[in-house]
Amino acid sequence: MHEWAGLVARLVTGAVWLVAGALKVTSPDTSIAAVRAYELLPGSLVEPVALTLPALELVVGLALILGVLTRGAAVVSGLLFVAFIIGIVSVWSRGIEIDCGCFGGGGFDPDASAKYPWEIARDSGLLLLSAYVVLVPRTRVAVDRILFPERSHA
Repeated sequence: MHEWAGLVARLVTGAVWLVAGALKVTSPDTSIAAVRAYELLPGSLVEPVALTLPALELVVGLALILGVLTRGAAVVSGLLFVAFIIGIVSVWSRGIEIDCGCFGGGGFDPDASAKYPWEIARDSGLLLLSAYVVLVPRTRVAVDRILFPERSHA
């Protein structure tokens, strides 16, 4: 049962990362503006983070969907969700009204405060799915099963 639940968690989380990364990777200027809007990073780090993040999201998404180095990809996924939750809580607590930029976009959003609880809940749920994948030793339909076959206990 855990192997099938792990597969679902892997696929859902991986799909979210693929969509998020794909929507950002072709719009570097928008990604830079979205990262800058959080007002958390020094100016010198905004551009490198904004340009690296979509590629990282794509790699993590593909790894999770394919089941390649699954546990490591799930750890990175969880760390990213923790960072995003902290970012959203930070702007909310400072009264900054921005689109989270999670799926492209970003910048000022007059209705952002109403969206923050949903975004935190969504990312918290995806964090839990990532943690589940970390804890499940094997998942179904994963390349890891070919790369790292179970050892015989004979």
